[in-house]
Amino acid sequence: MISADNQQERLDPEWIVGFVDGEGCFHVGINKQPKMTVGWQVLPEFRVVQHKRDIAVLHKIRDALGIGKVVRNHGDRFEVRVRGLKELRKLIDFFDTHKLQTTKKQNFETFSKIISLMEQNTHLTPRGLHKIALLASSMNNHVPSKYLESSETIRRTLR
Repeated sequence: MISADNQQERLDPEWIVGFVDGEGCFHVGINKQPKMTVGWQVLPEFRVVQHKRDIAVLHKIRDALGIGKVVRNHGDRFEVRVRGLKELRKLIDFFDTHKLQTTKKQNFETFSKIISLMEQNTHLTPRGLHKIALLASSMNNHVPSKYLESSETIRRTLR
């Protein structure tokens, strides 16, 4: 899994876990997308953001995990970002083996459930999308998604 040629350049998996415990974010966005089957798109992602002066560590994390991209986040900040179910499954496998230690562990466990539901195409049904939205709203700062606050969603759940 760790691909750096130079032994001293490799990041220890437990170091990555500690860094992610402090700086990482597991996030699931749900955006209105009329062209999608249920009119909404589920966008799970993992990110670690750093100032450009520390971009090298983002590249090392990406290389150690063997997944993701290093991209500009905003202004002078960059991030290693992992999207797509195949890459997110590899990320989940990594954190299933190398356990997070902080409250981020709970966010990861919820994120992992959402990815499993998506792998079963649950997000392509109204009931499944609603279940994912409720799980996603329990993560991080417990912010409800736009989907849960949408008037069409509220009308649908009142039926």
